Amino acid sequence: MQIVTLEHEGAVLKGELFGGDAGSPRPGVLVMHNALGLGAQVREVAANLADLGYVALATDMFGAELDGDPAKAGAYFAALQAQPDLLRDRLEAWHEAFARLPQVDAERIAAIGYCFGGFCVLELARSGADVRAVVSFHGLLTTQRAAQPGMIRGQVAAWCGGQDPFVPAEHVEAFRAEMAGAHVSSQITVFSRAAHGFTDRDAGALGRPGVAYEPLADRVSWAGTLALLEATLTP
Repeated sequence: MQIVTLEHEGAVLKGELFGGDAGSPRPGVLVMHNALGLGAQVREVAANLADLGYVALATDMFGAELDGDPAKAGAYFAALQAQPDLLRDRLEAWHEAFARLPQVDAERIAAIGYCFGGFCVLELARSGADVRAVVSFHGLLTTQRAAQPGMIRGQVAAWCGGQDPFVPAEHVEAFRAEMAGAHVSSQITVFSRAAHGFTDRDAGALGRPGVAYEPLADRVSWAGTLALLEATLTP
């Protein structure tokens, strides 16, 4: 693992790069963290993707030492949510920095994200970034700037929980309409019994209603994601 540092609007962001070498560019995957910051889940996912032959960068969107403090992480999350232009600029900056790395094939990049990170990858796609696929796992689907026809350049997948209090059915239907109106090739799947955070084995430790791990939804969404990455990033 290598640290990749990005300075953006006064924040020093430290991502973690897994896989690849400078002599042989490989398809790249950005992996974006939840509202608690860069932690064990995205590190594990990035390492697994590296084992499969991808170069994976677990991005840091906050640029702060959180010390496992949910309240501190929540403040950074809320600040970015309140500044959609800053958020998109930061996402684009990470994408551009990743594409410049010698290990990465800049023409074969995807992005996946969890919860807040799922929202982030959808915003990255809406920005018009050159990504072949984006995958949102139990991410927020709403946006202040809906996708316009021709802006989203790759495939979009959203894995959602039917029991997720943060992504109610009306948000899912609005997102379907947004993707259809923007002429995007999208796959939107709702696991009827899954709650928010269904891919996170430690989700239940938070003790929050509507947040729980669901092993079947986790396995199926991961298998579908790997199939999408193979289809879009492999020649």
